[in-house]
Order: sequence, then structure tokens, then C-alpha cells
Amino acid sequence: MNRLFGTDGVRGVANEFLTPELAFALGRAGGHVLAAHGQRRPVLVGRDTRCSGMMLEQALSAGICSIGLDVWSLGIVPTPGVAWLTRQLHAAAGVMISASHNPIEDNGIKFFAGDGCKLSDTLEDEIAAAVDGPDRMPRATGANVGIMVDRRRTVKLYAEHCRSLGSSLAGKTVAIDGAYGAAYDVAPRVFAALGANVVRLHCTPNGKKINVRCGSTDLTTLRRAVADRPGSVGVAFDGDADRALFIDERGREVSGDHVLAMRARALLADKALPQQTVVATVMSNIGLERALQRMGATLVRTPVGDRYVLEAMQRGGFRLGGEQSGHIIDLDANTTGDGLATAVTVLAGVARRGAQLADEADVMQRYPQILVNVPAQDKTCVERSAAVQAAIKEAERLLGADGRVLVRPSGTEPLVRVMIEGQKESDIAALAHKIAGEIEAAQKVSSKP
Repeated sequence: MNRLFGTDGVRGVANEFLTPELAFALGRAGGHVLAAHGQRRPVLVGRDTRCSGMMLEQALSAGICSIGLDVWSLGIVPTPGVAWLTRQLHAAAGVMISASHNPIEDNGIKFFAGDGCKLSDTLEDEIAAAVDGPDRMPRATGANVGIMVDRRRTVKLYAEHCRSLGSSLAGKTVAIDGAYGAAYDVAPRVFAALGANVVRLHCTPNGKKINVRCGSTDLTTLRRAVADRPGSVGVAFDGDADRALFIDERGREVSGDHVLAMRARALLADKALPQQTVVATVMSNIGLERALQRMGATLVRTPVGDRYVLEAMQRGGFRLGGEQSGHIIDLDANTTGDGLATAVTVLAGVARRGAQLADEADVMQRYPQILVNVPAQDKTCVERSAAVQAAIKEAERLLGADGRVLVRPSGTEPLVRVMIEGQKESDIAALAHKIAGEIEAAQKVSSKP
């Protein structure tokens, strides 16, 4: 049986897979598991701007209240805001309703424990078992039924926390692409409070446009806005603002890998990078690894997913980790990927040093990388197909020590991702498409009756 929880909560097409009935069941099961573990405090619930968000919030909250736990509704808030507020307000847990960078028809439900970290696999499986089994969970009655309380004003606490991570940006122009998502209001307000001249792009709460040709999934508009304003920089968030990507003064994309390299160098200078180690996933560019080596630092790699990055950081006692896609975790700021905290820290640090983002991003030279997403209803075909495995081994042989091959199923979408790095883009593109073609052929074979 497929696991209900993926690498980033429960996610799927809203009102098709992720129905109000499932949201209600998740609320009841989550509340029951939390209460069984002695957590009787309120549960914080936030959401992004998606059209389905309010529907799912009401259903989820009703399930939580039916167990006897109160719900504090945060309204529209970035995912890292839910994590940070859960810890600061001593809540039993936090829940974010969002599908992050996914298309508008999708939505998701993600739980945070009382410490602001994502739930362990064990707790997620306990919740999933309660959802799948017969509903023998208690139902509160009378004065014991939970209530829903409007706590939208507390989002200001998170905004103030992010502002406190920075310093003056007076005289700096920052273009902000809010992706019509959860950062649409809080991000421009924080940067304006730091003194920046803010250019707002896609900063309205339009759930019908979230992530559509905007935000971190499409930097075209942001790049144009920076080009139109010489000397400016840009930052783009995804739908739930747990990631941030940048456009520097030269119009180049600054990825999560660049941010990790820049932050590592700054922390090393301050003797604030524990064990001179950074954590990243198998998707991070080999250029990051080489940059850290030149600094005298080490890169620890994990499977894809910021939860795995966080687990490795906690095990090793490390401070800094993240993903190429812009999820950056600095445990001095938050317990999860935090796009707004990252943007403030990076841009304020650059300004404080009297530098340009473009110059600081040059600390890492990115190796050419090709990523091909292959639609795949049967993601197991990669392991089962001899032709796919042969194509992978041949690519590895041809690249040798000058490149990497990574073929993995997506944890959130029906895709197999083929990533190849090497010295020559035309060569790695041909190898990536060769492997992708074998995966497509294997799909056709597996679909035959």
C-alpha cells in the first residue's frame, strides 16, 4: 500500500485526492495522536492563498476540534511562519495547508511538532494508521469540544523575527516576487521596514494564479524587473515561501547552492559554522562541494527533502543546510526552510559588507547541470528495467570523475527526475535524454496488460 505521507506531508489534487473528508480525517487522527502523546495545547493552522485552502482549513480544523483540541487560525502565512510560531507560542503542533511550488489545483497538509520540526516517520505512520482504520477515536462533547480562534495578528511576531535577522537596506532596491502566495504581504513589509525600496511583483493574494509564470518556478518577470533597475537585486518566493531564489545585479540566478556557499563563507569568517560542515542533498551541484573544499569546509549529502537535511543537521550538530531549490535551513533562525529569513540574511549581509550580491555569488562556480522530469505513474520502472539501468551505467562510465548521474522518483509528483552534471552541457544533455527515453519506453512496457 502507498504511504499516505510523502516527503513533504500529504499532497495531491484538492477535492479529488485531498478531499474535505480526508482533511477532516487527518485533523481527527492528528489531534488524537497528539493528545495521546500528552499534547493538549492548541494547534496552529495556516494556509497559502490557494482557492481550496479555506475549504480544507475548515474541514481539518473541524477534525481537530472534534478530538477536543483548540485551533488557532493564522490565516495566510508562510510555512516557516507556522513552524516558528508553533515553537514560540508553545502550541501542541502546527499544520500548514499548502502544496508549495505545485500547480494551483494541488494542495497539501503538513504537520509540525511542538518544537517546530516536521513529524517523524513514526508519528506520521501513526496518524496514517488512524486515518485508514475504523474511526474508534473519541469525540469530545459539551464544553470539551475544541474551538477555533482567530490568531492572524500573531503573524506580525514572525515578521518581526525575520526583520530582526537583518540590518539596514537603505538605498537598496529589492524586487520581490511573491508568487501570488503566502509571502505576498509579509515579505514586502519586512523589506520596507529594513529601509529598502521595494518593487512588488505578484504580491496580491490570488490563489488562481499562485506559482503561474511567477515566483521561484519562473524567474522571467523578476529578471526583467532587475534589468530595468540597474543596481537592484531580486528575490522570488514559492507558493508557501519556504524557499527563495535570487536575481543578482548582473541578471543571473542565484540558487540555493550559491546561498549555502555564501553563508558558509560568512559563518566561517565569524567562526560560527559548527564543525566547518554544511548539509545539502544529492541534487546540490558539484560546484558547491568544490567551493566548500576550497574554504576548508565539508559537504554532507542527504536524500532529497528538507526533512532529511534537518535530520542530518540535528544528528551531526550542524547549523547550516539546504537544497539547490532554495530551501535553506539556518537553525539559529528557524527549524525549517525559511525563504523570508534567508532573503533578509543574505541581502542584509551583502549590504553590510558593502558588496554586491553578484560578486559574493561568484564564490561558487556552477557545473553545467541538466534536469529532465519524466512523467511516470510507475516510478519503480527505473529499478526494474535493465535498459534504464544500462543507460545509467553507460552515462556514469562516460562522465567518470568529472560528473554525476542521479535518477530518482519525485516524492511529491508522478515524475522520475533525471539529473546529470558534467563539464560540457551538450554531452550531459544527450546522456540525460537517453536515460529519459529509456524510462519512457519502460513505462509503455509496464502499462501493457
